[in-house]
Amino acid sequence: MGLTNHVEQKFTTGPMAESETQPLARRFRGYLPIIVDIETAGFNPGEHAILEIAAVIPEMDECGHMFPASTHSHHVKPFPGAKLDASALSFNGIDPFHPFRFAVEEREALQDIFQPIRAAVKRNGCTRAILVGHNPAFDIGFLNAAIARTGVKRSPFHPFSTFDTATLGGLAYGQTVLAKAVRAAGIDWDSSQAHSAIYDAEQTARLFCTIVNRWTDLVETESAHCCL
Repeated sequence: MGLTNHVEQKFTTGPMAESETQPLARRFRGYLPIIVDIETAGFNPGEHAILEIAAVIPEMDECGHMFPASTHSHHVKPFPGAKLDASALSFNGIDPFHPFRFAVEEREALQDIFQPIRAAVKRNGCTRAILVGHNPAFDIGFLNAAIARTGVKRSPFHPFSTFDTATLGGLAYGQTVLAKAVRAAGIDWDSSQAHSAIYDAEQTARLFCTIVNRWTDLVETESAHCCL
């Protein structure tokens, strides 16, 4: 599946001072976009297990451009009594009981992933995180169900507001399917890695940042023309 237990992958960038990160807080009205992908054993958040979760934390450079900065992920053990839909497992190719998954309990996975997100929210001067996904209603539904089920406190995420890259991809490139939108944005897509939480989250993060940066450049260009 390509997902390792609690991966933190640093993307290419240099260190930034505290003051340089603050514009990200102003960019989305105090929200820090966190790109999330969750792979599950079905479609019902209250009944079906979360099997993989990955979250990508972005940063902003001195030019106001966003980039994916780090990835945090876990394989997750099905919660007690969880249902496992055979068609969902066939689709994502996950064996929930494979001995080399090194999966952790839901509570541990959420706490471990929430910690760096909270730190990023604070570092960037934001008030809370907002989930970015290519089907965010699905991801926020499963995330909220897991939070309620495990009793995890202080979730960094807004409980219902999200950013939808399917909508953004349709606006920017006329494509709403993730693979097609990613390719339209000039980003490579490897179908053999799709439906891994890490791969889908990182590709969604690249798509989101590309669209945001494209808009930033467009606004700056129009502003420059107005000043001529």
